[in-house]
Amino acid sequence: MTPGNERYAIYWAPDPAHPLWAAGCDWLGRDPSQGAGTGLESQRPNVSAPARYGFHATLKAPIRLAAGRSFEDLRRAAAAVAKRHRVFEMPTLHVAWLQDFVALRPVAPLNAAHPLRQLADACVGELDEFRAPAPANETARRAAEATDADAPALALLARWGYTHVFDGWRFHMTLSDRFDDRDSDAAKHFERDACAWFSRSLAQPLHCTALCIFHEPAAGAPFRLIERLPLEGAA
Repeated sequence: MTPGNERYAIYWAPDPAHPLWAAGCDWLGRDPSQGAGTGLESQRPNVSAPARYGFHATLKAPIRLAAGRSFEDLRRAAAAVAKRHRVFEMPTLHVAWLQDFVALRPVAPLNAAHPLRQLADACVGELDEFRAPAPANETARRAAEATDADAPALALLARWGYTHVFDGWRFHMTLSDRFDDRDSDAAKHFERDACAWFSRSLAQPLHCTALCIFHEPAAGAPFRLIERLPLEGAA
């Protein structure tokens, strides 16, 4: 473990008993809760980046801890967020493109009042005090990903260290590396395979029951799911 380089993230992941969890881990060839492969690691191309992060949707993007803050501080604050939010039904998901990669995305857009959006907003806002400023090269890379005309995204980056928050947040569970051409035969084949692979698990009722803490022990290391914090708000 390398203090200063390790990062923590608050993600959503399906309940481990739900078939979507097994489907996602097998698709990526890795179970982040076990720190091990699923036996399918070498069988699927174009999943190396999402496999490192583990099957998830981002609520609070990975952060380095601010000076004077500990993991236990972050954990207590995240648990407090979880205690105030109730279990809720997830939106219907389907396989779709998000820019140049394939992901699970909501069939219908989520408005600001949706409990999933409210949970993500709470994680971003209430846990930001634990975030150390990102290295300059990382901030520059994220700024370059936002176009010069995208002033709102740059403002979010400056304030929150990440562009895809609040109105810029789009729920997604990444299933692929980036494709240079989404109309290529390889990209179309990948999308078709994903649709078939996830069809059965996506047909099952799905709920948000917990916040998940993921940990990257060193730069470039695989993320581990180290704790699930149950949602305990009143129904």
